[in-house]
Amino acid sequence: MPTGPYATTEEFVSQFLEQTSRQNPGWFTFAVIDLTRPASPEDEEGELAGMMSFMDTSPVHLSTEIGCIVIFPEYQRTHVTTNAVGLMLRYALDSPEQGGIGLRRVQWKTSSANAASARTAERLGFRHEGVLRWHMVFRGGDGKHKVRNGKALPRDSPAGDYGRDTVILGLCWDDWEGGAREKVGGLMARRG
Repeated sequence: MPTGPYATTEEFVSQFLEQTSRQNPGWFTFAVIDLTRPASPEDEEGELAGMMSFMDTSPVHLSTEIGCIVIFPEYQRTHVTTNAVGLMLRYALDSPEQGGIGLRRVQWKTSSANAASARTAERLGFRHEGVLRWHMVFRGGDGKHKVRNGKALPRDSPAGDYGRDTVILGLCWDDWEGGAREKVGGLMARRG
């Protein structure tokens, strides 16, 4: 994620949810709930498995990005990510008659060093579109919490100001109608 890491739950709520997600009208952050796990007093609907956001949503350009994906370790490599992203894709790309909002484009951005994220997007029908070199600066990083691009820093850069190259993948309405919707539906139908 471009924000964090957060030392406490309160810091996460204050800095991410309240200052970033809720303050930006183009962001919508969703809790990811695993309905296949039994409910508990803390999680009456099922178990909290993580979160995902629609980011940089543009009603003018009919586009959004799926990002700020956090899936807790015990839910990684399960059905959770596939199903949560699949539901978001259906909502974004399906027509209003199908229960969606009829966007034309959904994009996915990830660090060039995060091959697993890019593979997940490609498995779900996203196409590789390019790399934005030196796209982000992580100021004052310790090298452990942010995946950097591995390149030497530009001259006169403070220690810890790491850079990130960003891979961009896209899934557009014509991909969706041309078979991606069925592919994602098939992946969502699998369990495990």
